[in-house]
Amino acid sequence: MKNISNGLNGRIRRFVRGGRIRPARAFIGFFAQLLLGSALMTQFSPAIRAEQDHSSGPVVVQPGAPGQPTKTLPASTMGKLPPRSQAEVDFMQGMIMHHAQAVEMTAMIPSHTGNKGLRLLGARIRSSQMDEIKLMKRWLAVHGEPASMEMPGMPGMDKSGHPMPLMPGMLTPQQMDALRKAKAADFDHLFLAGMIQHHNGALTMVKDLFDTPGAGQDAEVFNFATDADNTQRAEIKIMNTMLDKEFPEEKR
Repeated sequence: MKNISNGLNGRIRRFVRGGRIRPARAFIGFFAQLLLGSALMTQFSPAIRAEQDHSSGPVVVQPGAPGQPTKTLPASTMGKLPPRSQAEVDFMQGMIMHHAQAVEMTAMIPSHTGNKGLRLLGARIRSSQMDEIKLMKRWLAVHGEPASMEMPGMPGMDKSGHPMPLMPGMLTPQQMDALRKAKAADFDHLFLAGMIQHHNGALTMVKDLFDTPGAGQDAEVFNFATDADNTQRAEIKIMNTMLDKEFPEEKR
């Protein structure tokens, strides 16, 4: 930077000779170089200041409470994530089971109905929920938790040795059996009514999660639960519209 400054000063001295100013073309060329030199000094100054600022290590600043000053913390200060909530683990494990039944329901569609609207809806639900199952399994694995609430080696039993309860909104074995036996319009009606019930159960699970103190603070859990809530609310509206259109005489 000193060399740039010296060079500009030298050009200024040479520019003025014996009190006479050079022609306008020379002045314009000189002025352009002066601006270039100024720009270079401006560009490099922040980098130099940054290098000087970081010479003593990073600065960690903790914002103060309203009306209170900030605090400068040691460079070794590390941020801490909120503690993992058991409610988050239970939510993810339970939602895997919940989604698995929805995927099973959508798998029946191709062989049970020719309704194009229902086929498109089923494909959408199946794709999104299979992707979400992968996300939930990955989250549980990262946190050292099993993907299932079931007791290892004892399917249908929870970790306490009791029969696994159905998650909110899940279809009973009797409802699933009726769905498997239905065809065409009967299947369409049972599927739409059953999936609305299923989705409403998922909304209950999300609400229970966020109503639990300390739960839902993990960023990935929060984003997933929020997205699931928004998506399933939108799909409930679609399915209610389909029911009203195709089965107007039915009272739900």
